[in-house]
Amino acid sequence: MAIGQFKDVEAGEINSLEDLEKPLISKQQSVVHENDHETDKTSVGNGSIWMVLLCTFVAVCGSFEFGSCVGYSAPTQSAIREDLNLSLAEFSMFGSILTIGAMFGAVTSGRIADLIGRKGAMRLSAAFCITGWLAVYFSKGAMSLDVGRFSTGYGIGVFSYVVPIFVAEIAPKNLRGGLTTLNQLMIVTGSSVAFVIGTIIPWRELALTGLVPCIFLFVGLFFIPESPRWLAKVGLNKEFHVALRKLRGKDADITQEATEIQIYIETLQSLPRTRLLDLFQSKYIRSVIIGVALMVFQQFGGINGISFYASETFASAGLSSGKTGTIAYACVQVPITVVGAMLMDKSGRRPLIMVSASGTFLGCFLAGCSFYLKDHNLLLEWVPMLAIAGVLIYIASFSIGMGAVPWVIMSEIFPINVKGVAGSLVVLVNWLGAWAVSYTFNFLMSWSSSGTFFVYSGFSVITILYVAKFVPETKGKTLEEIQASINS
Repeated sequence: MAIGQFKDVEAGEINSLEDLEKPLISKQQSVVHENDHETDKTSVGNGSIWMVLLCTFVAVCGSFEFGSCVGYSAPTQSAIREDLNLSLAEFSMFGSILTIGAMFGAVTSGRIADLIGRKGAMRLSAAFCITGWLAVYFSKGAMSLDVGRFSTGYGIGVFSYVVPIFVAEIAPKNLRGGLTTLNQLMIVTGSSVAFVIGTIIPWRELALTGLVPCIFLFVGLFFIPESPRWLAKVGLNKEFHVALRKLRGKDADITQEATEIQIYIETLQSLPRTRLLDLFQSKYIRSVIIGVALMVFQQFGGINGISFYASETFASAGLSSGKTGTIAYACVQVPITVVGAMLMDKSGRRPLIMVSASGTFLGCFLAGCSFYLKDHNLLLEWVPMLAIAGVLIYIASFSIGMGAVPWVIMSEIFPINVKGVAGSLVVLVNWLGAWAVSYTFNFLMSWSSSGTFFVYSGFSVITILYVAKFVPETKGKTLEEIQASINS
């Protein structure tokens, strides 16, 4: 899945993580550090781990919903166009307007989550998704389809922010990394499930399946606590301690963690806010360029066009049915995403993204060759096999690196004082790119199927060259070391 999440950090004019941590460390010196080991141990003991896991399961229902929305258009294109008599342009608008709604959702998600809380934001997101799916189910024409698709897009745009933030805020530090990776995994799983189920049931019934994760989310939110960090941030100290106690267990010593959270929030709130224009200062501009460029390359490599309309692409290549290719596509995504997560901290960011881009180049090139052979009536028996191989190589390669690594790099290359503003800019660029690619894909395929994939393969080549020349390796480096490598 192409669209990741940049975690917003509210901060002001500080130059490094150490600048933020100095007051935090000095205030914490009064805390008894001999209890560190005991705190880590009890934070996941006495049954409290089950509450953390329950909270995570409920939250990632939103991630699964995200994937369901993204995967919906691929197996339904021909059926929807036939049943509702939609033109190619009308279906392209339907497919791509999801990203417009998601862009609005992502831009407003931070304020919503701060205003009504993480749980409130997830409830609002689920309500938008339910409304959207029902509009799609009862649709009689293009207008109601687009309204429904936009509504689900807005919902997943908010989910894309609030789910990873909530999971990171409720998890104990020794489990945080593993639990937050479930967000991307569940997005891919939701997309894959929609792909597979969509080959079996009609498009209206498939829309109703999108209600299932929302229902689980709504019910589950009644049984889990609000984010303790948000409660502390809005001054609900009693509720903050109750929520933290519920997450860590009744016998756990939460004194030190509660103190750390309150000091950290007080420090952040005392700092001035960064403005958008601050990003154009010389000390930030190269980080901004790298961040924006990676988002452009991620999207214009064609991921949302290929994934949104995969079934029709397979059918265009000469398969008797696009269902076989669509099911294979779905089955490839999940295990390869897991492999990519495992390799992230072992291989390094740059090698992984360059290997991934090399694979997307090969996949697009093979798919382009298959359509070229078909257009020229050459080796026609090879066309379907090349198309399937090309698209599967593409999605496997994308899932192992290009899908997640750019977002990891984003979280590392920006100084903490500009993470919030820079993250908003990066998210905006990402969703705009997603819309542009998903909207133009069908038109490009009508212009030249082989040319479309060759263009995407060209972007993969540019990605490799750009990363090799301009993107620093961030694995195992401090913020200062990363900044020095960018600005050297």
